[in-house]
Amino acid sequence: MQTHLVLTVIGRDRPGLVSAVSETIAAGGGNWLDTRMARLAGQFAGMLLVAIAPEKADALVASLRKLETQGLRFIIEKSEEPTPVAGRTLRLELVGLDHPGIIRDISHVLAEQNVSIAELESECVSGSFSGEAMFKAKALVTLPDDLHVEDLRHALEAIAHELMVDLSFEDNAAPVG
Repeated sequence: MQTHLVLTVIGRDRPGLVSAVSETIAAGGGNWLDTRMARLAGQFAGMLLVAIAPEKADALVASLRKLETQGLRFIIEKSEEPTPVAGRTLRLELVGLDHPGIIRDISHVLAEQNVSIAELESECVSGSFSGEAMFKAKALVTLPDDLHVEDLRHALEAIAHELMVDLSFEDNAAPVG
């Protein structure tokens, strides 16, 4: 049985950050499994999943904490074997003029329907014709067994009209990215 460490790391972006973290994990006997990383407003932010033998987990956490002297900050949570989420997978894509509240309103509808967000990516880009700020989002969500895709589609399309965004749906989708 392996222990899983879920890490969140943030620090001022500079070359070598991923190398330092990966070297520490490898030296501590960890296996880097899954990652989401990005540069946001000059900051490096990442989330990663590491598997490690239970007896080595505390030593790895202590080693990672030593990287905080290099300007990194960590949040580290231990977890048992991940349990798969039951239900249907659906991929949502959204695009529209940027304005505050889009994610708030869409996530509220998802929560009301008891839909779990497994992955979410968003970005603000310049519109190809208008040059206006366009908001784009992609999400991988898991529907509870008793929720029909069409019921979720109707609930989201009602709010999409109010938000003036276009939504697309793909059933049984692959991960975002």
